[in-house]
Amino acid sequence: MSWVVRLVVVLPALAALAGLLARRQRVLAAGIAVGSSAVVTVLAFLEWVAPTRSADIGTIGRLPLGDLSVPLHLLSDRLSGLTAFVVALVVLGIQVFTTWYLHDDPRYTRFAATVSLFAAGMLLVVQSGDLVLTLVGWEVMGWCSWLLIGHDSERAAARRAAYKAFLVTRVADIGMVVGIIALSVRARSTDLMAVLTAPGSHPLLTVGLVGVVIGVAGKSGLVPFHDWLPDAMEGPTPASALIHAATMVAAGTYVIARLFPLYATHDGARTLLAVLTAVTMVYAALLALAQTDLKRMLAYSTLSQVAIMLSALAAAPPELGPGAGVGHLIAHAFFKALLFLGAGWLSVLAGATALAALRGRLRPTGALRWSMGIGLAALAGVPPLVGFFTKDTVIDAALEGATSGGGLRAWIVVLALFVTVVLTAAYCTRAWLLLDTPVAATGPAPQPPPAVVAEEEVAIVMSADSADDAEVERVHAHGHPTITLSAALVVSVLAALTVVGVLFLLSLRGAVQVGILSALLSVLLVAGAAYAVWSVSDRGRVDVADRIPVGVRDSAVRGFGADTAHVGFGRAVTALARLVVALDRDVVDAYPRATAVVARAAGRAGERGHRAVPSLSVLSLLVGAVIVAILGVTAWR
Repeated sequence: MSWVVRLVVVLPALAALAGLLARRQRVLAAGIAVGSSAVVTVLAFLEWVAPTRSADIGTIGRLPLGDLSVPLHLLSDRLSGLTAFVVALVVLGIQVFTTWYLHDDPRYTRFAATVSLFAAGMLLVVQSGDLVLTLVGWEVMGWCSWLLIGHDSERAAARRAAYKAFLVTRVADIGMVVGIIALSVRARSTDLMAVLTAPGSHPLLTVGLVGVVIGVAGKSGLVPFHDWLPDAMEGPTPASALIHAATMVAAGTYVIARLFPLYATHDGARTLLAVLTAVTMVYAALLALAQTDLKRMLAYSTLSQVAIMLSALAAAPPELGPGAGVGHLIAHAFFKALLFLGAGWLSVLAGATALAALRGRLRPTGALRWSMGIGLAALAGVPPLVGFFTKDTVIDAALEGATSGGGLRAWIVVLALFVTVVLTAAYCTRAWLLLDTPVAATGPAPQPPPAVVAEEEVAIVMSADSADDAEVERVHAHGHPTITLSAALVVSVLAALTVVGVLFLLSLRGAVQVGILSALLSVLLVAGAAYAVWSVSDRGRVDVADRIPVGVRDSAVRGFGADTAHVGFGRAVTALARLVVALDRDVVDAYPRATAVVARAAGRAGERGHRAVPSLSVLSLLVGAVIVAILGVTAWR
């Protein structure tokens, strides 16, 4: 069965190449994208059901790097099989949905090929048994995210968002590269099993684990690398679903889950991860509550939910393993893909993604209404949906870690999780009330504020409704026919998976472990937050975010000045670089330049003391000396 594992990785890459070659034939490119995704889904299902339980599946052979062993192996076990199947299933749904969503986009073929390559990168990370292959897949996803976010490259906002995502994640990837090098040097091998079983505690282990955390923070959007992800909404909605649901943003959780035996023994790296996730989950949930755009609200919710996944790996006791974090990764893939594709469908009907323009538009949509309701309920953690089980498994794991010697680190995570439960229920309830409450019950719909893009020396995107502008332009430029049966079926299937998805997790140890008391407290917090929003909003007649002071809300919509901080940091770095150049030029280089100046001045002074043409007296003296020398030699003979 090892050939199945190889095909799971290779087929999407070949589909990407074939799709680019068929870029002038839309139907053929769509067939390649959807067909290959379906085949990969079947192969990944076979791997999940019957994994080879091997970590030495060969690829192109070992790399000759002297004492460092680089076998480039793939692995196959229950964890990789389940994750690969979920990734492939979500990618298949996105490819099918995209054939309708971008039906008249002239760059559809490139988009579909990039999605296939993106999937290949993620599946390589999932199947990798070698840190070098993990890094290759990691970087492929980063490059593809730049292409997908900047798909509408004729729009300046899309180009800025793509470059911002690329630069922020590249900076964090420095940590990932350093971390992988440190772990590999410590084990004298890049093989995952060798890295995990290398004996002893070494300073390189600390460098490696902390470096990987920094790299994961960049890709997963943890503070302080978080601000690129909401701006990534400039890309088409299927691209947002791909990045947020089951690929790049969630890849960090899988990588740390694979390295969990090392993290479980290192308090420093886990403490760093715990602090980053605790801050991110609460901060992002607060921002989601104030957003004026549906896609940006979902983006901030992704930041918060990914932090929840990673917090399980930071706080869970070693004996529980990484199951709680991976379980929430699987659940999040289902309901977040559902929410983004549902938002894409709704935005086509309304021609916008601004919540002000979407008020009440969900009520008459039938299947879409119930699908979005299921997705928001799963995000909020309402039982018996999959989000409830996995979220409370994370809470139970963190509580167990806190009561079994996890210390302050685990208690910080527990407190942040309960606060996030309240905030998540609040912004999900707000979104549902805005989308579902008929406009007649709310009075005239307010006009969305105009988009404002700040032009700075360092290009940034600060528009609250920039994603809305992108959707309006896309609808006006290409138009949309009635949704196809296949695209609608994708949304419905994802809704069904959100209901029964917990069944997928029963094969994964530790993925479903709900504590009765923590679950009861969580349900009460969800119900209380939902009721509070319902009451404050006057049963949906008023946007609860309007109760927030205008200055605070405007600041929250723009990320509490994160972009301004990035600009200030960029300017500080630029000023420091200019200072270094000035010191190097005017101080360090001053001494050798002064020597040259002195030598040049001395030469000019000597030149002025002696004319270029010799005088007559000098010539006479020289001729006389020669004559005397000749006479002396002759007389001597």
